[in-house]
Amino acid sequence: MSEIITVGLDLAKRVFQVHGVDSAGAVTLRRQLRRSEVVKFFSSLSRCVVGMEACASAHYWGRTLVKLGHEVRLIAASQVKPYVKRGRKNDATDAAAIAEAVTRPHMQFVPIKTEEAQAALMLHRTRRLLMTQRTMLANALRSHFAEYGIVEPEGQAGLARLVVLALDAPDAALPEAAREALAMVAAHWRDTDAKIDALDHEILRWHRGNADSQRIATIPGIGPLIASAIVATMGDPGRFKTGRDFAAWLGLVPSQNSTGGKTVLGPITKAGDRYLRSLLVVGATSALWRRRKEKGTWLAALMARKTVRQVSIALANKMARMAWAILAKGGVYREPTALAA
Repeated sequence: MSEIITVGLDLAKRVFQVHGVDSAGAVTLRRQLRRSEVVKFFSSLSRCVVGMEACASAHYWGRTLVKLGHEVRLIAASQVKPYVKRGRKNDATDAAAIAEAVTRPHMQFVPIKTEEAQAALMLHRTRRLLMTQRTMLANALRSHFAEYGIVEPEGQAGLARLVVLALDAPDAALPEAAREALAMVAAHWRDTDAKIDALDHEILRWHRGNADSQRIATIPGIGPLIASAIVATMGDPGRFKTGRDFAAWLGLVPSQNSTGGKTVLGPITKAGDRYLRSLLVVGATSALWRRRKEKGTWLAALMARKTVRQVSIALANKMARMAWAILAKGGVYREPTALAA
C-alpha cells in the first residue's frame, strides 16, 4: 500500500470514517474506526495531513492528533459541502469530500483553539444560554400572573415585584396550584439570575488574567465581556492580513452583488461568529449613545447622513479593526489627536 499523505476524517460520537489518499491522489484507505481506536490508528500512521470539519469535538481531536505529529486542518462544513457527491450523502462520501477539500490551494482553515480559549468561550456560551432561559422565565411569569389580572409595568422593577409576590408574599386569592407553579417559575428565574452573575464574575476574572483582553478593553465601547470574547475567538491575529479581513470574517462588511463593472452593495454579510458580531454591535451602540453630541468627527459626519443602525454597524466594524490592530501590533488604544487648523 502506498504511503498515505492526506486523510479525511469524518467525526462522530462513536464511529469515525477515515479516507486516505497517497501522493498520486489514489485512494489507499477506506475504513471505520471506533472512538477507542482513533488514537491508536493515528499513532501508527506516518505523519500526514488530517482534514476534519470544524464541528463538535473537532478542536479536541485536532489537539490530540497534533500531539501525535500530524498536521491538522479544520474546515468549515460549508466549505466541504461542494465536494460531497450529489445524492450520495453518507459517512464515506463525507470523509472523501474532506480529503479532497483539505488539499485545495485556496481553502481557508479554522485554527485549532486551545483549551484555555475553549474554556473562556464556554463561559460565554453558557451565559448566553442562561440569559435566553431567564428571558423565557420572565415572560412566563408575567403571562401567568396576567391570567389572574396581576400586571406589572415593563422593566426589572416590575419583574422583581412579581418574583417577590410569587415567592415571598403569595396572593391568598390565587388557587393553590397556581401559587405553586408561580413559585417554581420565580425560583427558577432567581436561581438563573444568580448563575448569570456568577458567570459574569468568572468572565471578569479571566479578563483580568489575560493581558491581551485588558489591552482591547481600552477601546471605547469594548468592556471585559467583549474583549474576552474577541481574544478567545480570534486566536492568532496573524491569520488575518489586516483588520479589514477580521471585520469581514465577522460579517461586518457589506455584501456584494456586482456585475458588468457596476458595484452594488447590500446589507452586511452576517458571516462568521454571530455571538461576537452581536456583542460588537451592542458595544458600538452604547458608545454611539455616549458620543451622540460630538461635532466635527468622523462619527458625527456619519450620523448626519446615515441611520443609527447603519452608524452602529460602521462603528462595530471600526472597533473590530482596532481590536485586531492592538492584538497584531501591540500597544493600547489611544485617542486620536486633533489636527491643527
